[in-house]
Amino acid sequence: MISITGKKWEQKKTNKNSVEKLKQDHNFSEILSKLIISRNFDQNEIDSIENDLNLTNVFSNNTDFNQSIDLVTNAINSKENICILGDYDVDGSAATSLFVRYFKSINHPFFFYIPDREKDGYGASKKLFQKLFIKKPKLVIMVDCGSTSNEAIEFLNENNIKSLIIDHHEINKPYPNADVIINPKKDNGYIEYNYLCATALVYFFLDLLSKKIKSQINIRDYLIYVLLATVCDVMPLRKLNRLISLNVLKEFNIKQNYAFNELYNLNNKNNKNNKININDLGYLIGPILNAGGRLGKSSYATELLSSDNLKIISKRSIELNELNEKRKKIETLILNEVDFNKIDDDNKAVVIYYNPNINEGLIGIIAARLKDHFNKPSIVITASNGVLKGSARSIYNYNIGRAIKNSLDNDIIIGGGGHNMAAGFTLKKENLKIFEDFILKNILVMGVSTNYTLNYDAEISSLAFNKNFYDDIKKIEPFGTGNPVPTFLFKDLKIIKTTILNNKHISSILKSKIGFSINSISFNSVNSKIGEYLLNYKKNLNILGQINENFWNNKKTLQLVVRDIII
Repeated sequence: MISITGKKWEQKKTNKNSVEKLKQDHNFSEILSKLIISRNFDQNEIDSIENDLNLTNVFSNNTDFNQSIDLVTNAINSKENICILGDYDVDGSAATSLFVRYFKSINHPFFFYIPDREKDGYGASKKLFQKLFIKKPKLVIMVDCGSTSNEAIEFLNENNIKSLIIDHHEINKPYPNADVIINPKKDNGYIEYNYLCATALVYFFLDLLSKKIKSQINIRDYLIYVLLATVCDVMPLRKLNRLISLNVLKEFNIKQNYAFNELYNLNNKNNKNNKININDLGYLIGPILNAGGRLGKSSYATELLSSDNLKIISKRSIELNELNEKRKKIETLILNEVDFNKIDDDNKAVVIYYNPNINEGLIGIIAARLKDHFNKPSIVITASNGVLKGSARSIYNYNIGRAIKNSLDNDIIIGGGGHNMAAGFTLKKENLKIFEDFILKNILVMGVSTNYTLNYDAEISSLAFNKNFYDDIKKIEPFGTGNPVPTFLFKDLKIIKTTILNNKHISSILKSKIGFSINSISFNSVNSKIGEYLLNYKKNLNILGQINENFWNNKKTLQLVVRDIII
């Protein structure tokens, strides 16, 4: 089916025998069984629907983890000064914060450093370590960075400084010559966990370290940091990440964590049940924490997350929120300058947008906006200190991190790294055209299509639009990357009434042939193709949408979130 927006939609296919067996084995409903089968839930994920599953440390017998434990234990026993170097995004800040909290709890000498995006560049470098050398670290722990920092590690080795890398970005041989590298993307036996973010790896590392040195810290109290980083780094909420999510969402009381409570309340005063959800982390708290790294205050997020001082937390929360508001305004101005029609006319397999005047802290989020708009891998490049800085965001079927690593291996870029969905790099200005050609050739070789078919989960009757049905599909929460909110097709709906909200959104009452009414909302649809049809079309429509709960005036009602229309 082709929609009014030009997208191709198909219903997900499921094996009838598998669906029927799941229904019988677990007494699940038809729709719940279909959702589980179509998403390829493994047995642990299926069990997690019915039972509370304990979170166990899957790395207890892992060689890299055990060697790392020995390395850090020796440093602790020798009272060696430890440097923690983290990335400037939420994952890097959260991972660094866990180490800061841990070393504080055992009163061990340490310091942390979050590189300034503009002054220091991304991650570990020889230049950066030369700057930090004055503090005389004996061990450097790199989190969410370091996997491509071969030269920087050699500098540490030359100066008899030990090093540990805990990272999840792409890594190719020859590996950096660090004392130990924890990275599931290495070919060393735990690649099945390559979907974990750096903070998750740090969490499991510190759990094992705590048991080794018998420290008193309850590392489980900081599992919320892992979920925060998982969501903000767009990691799939599947398998072990799903189990982490379920444990956090069940136990975490936002009122018991002053930092999260402060961040939440900056823009939302309505949390009466003291709970937090995935959207709160990804769309409310995450952007505020990221704002410091984008606009020249890279350490603020770590200072906030690692502190128990109420004054510091309050001060940094307000400052980061102000920076985020500033970020939003600048972002709007930049996007207003983008010639979307020209990019459309070029019709290239990847969007590469160069503007030397963009603040380099914002190129990542601009790339994300272009990726969402064009449904293509998108790269935004700006000028910085005599070189070009780039940030890339990708679609589900193209590993942009590997493409950037390939360009590094071919000496096209100066430095860079990333993972499946995001990457960053540094480039000489004279190599811009060479880089563009290389990426375009790479994506063509990969055979990536941006015109792929979108899937909806099932066609359902308007009669199914009820609380029992909604409660049933909620059993496979949390929804996010790797486990999207189910999309359903509702046929032959007539528009009874429409209302424009805040000059952006369209609220509609839809009625089926059998007379059943459905409340719907279409976000940011004014002046769009979908909005045009909702406001003006007089015949019946087929609506593709997602069911959620709307909270208004202390009342919960179901609503259909319109994703697309088929006529």
